[in-house]
Amino acid sequence: MRADRLVSLVLLLRQRGRMTADALARELEVSTRTVLRDIEALSSAGVPVYAERGRHGGFGLLPGFRTELTGLNHEEALALLAAGPGRGEQVLGLGPAFASALRKVVDALPEGHRATASDAARRFLVDPEADLLSRRTVTDEVSGPTLIEVRRAVLAGHKLRIHYAAAGRSPEWRTVDPIGLVTVRDRGYLLATRSGEDRTYRLSRMVAAEELPEPAERPGRVDLDRIWRERSARFLVDGHITVLVRVDPARREDLLDTAVAVRAEAPDTDGRLRLELTYQDAWHAEWALWQLGTDAEVLAPPTLRTALRDRAAAMAARYADPS
Repeated sequence: MRADRLVSLVLLLRQRGRMTADALARELEVSTRTVLRDIEALSSAGVPVYAERGRHGGFGLLPGFRTELTGLNHEEALALLAAGPGRGEQVLGLGPAFASALRKVVDALPEGHRATASDAARRFLVDPEADLLSRRTVTDEVSGPTLIEVRRAVLAGHKLRIHYAAAGRSPEWRTVDPIGLVTVRDRGYLLATRSGEDRTYRLSRMVAAEELPEPAERPGRVDLDRIWRERSARFLVDGHITVLVRVDPARREDLLDTAVAVRAEAPDTDGRLRLELTYQDAWHAEWALWQLGTDAEVLAPPTLRTALRDRAAAMAARYADPS
């Protein structure tokens, strides 16, 4: 909305001082022409914006101008600044809104605390894009227009028409009753019902979406956490395989990275760990456990032990000494 953008523009000028129209356009994700129109609107509304020409020119606010945003203490502001616009916001398409909110948070702080809080927030890094082994986290890509339509339908309580591509299938149009949005490990999901049946849709598989005017058939109050737990439990039962493994503790994280879920974990003999894991299917389990070599041993099911033994025998035969 334009009103939000005007507020963000004022806060940017307050916090960063003089800025060029191009720099403002990049921050606000609009065109330079839009920024110039917004500057003119602010000036007409009495906001003391001035332009300075020349090589190092730009737009600024007259000294002493201040907007009012109260209600946050220093610790609350620090918590928001430290969290920053993470990938979860990007998954649901709220990154720009989060950045705008953070600018308002900074502006709410007293003059003397503003720099201190921003400095302190830079000492925290929450959920970086890569771990210590430089493995990058893959974030689902969802188109902006699709996310906007999905969010509108969820918040308005309207039916939603989605062009959805299920795994291994071509996209199809379907009409659903949206319940809520969930973000898990940088993947976004829409919880919905279709013809009264529970459905969970991955946002990245939505090619397009359209909010419909008809009201959705859904309860007035919802417990998303409970619904997600119930659907996750059903998902782990349908078509998945449970595997019992002994693993070197040093390879525990590598093992967990490949599993769909961990059902149980306990110490075992020889300093190893015993874990009960869920995998998508037998092929997925065989592939994942093969990566760990002798650092992991499958105890059950027997069919998986046999598959890994046969694969190891085939590999040994392939690399046998030709002489």
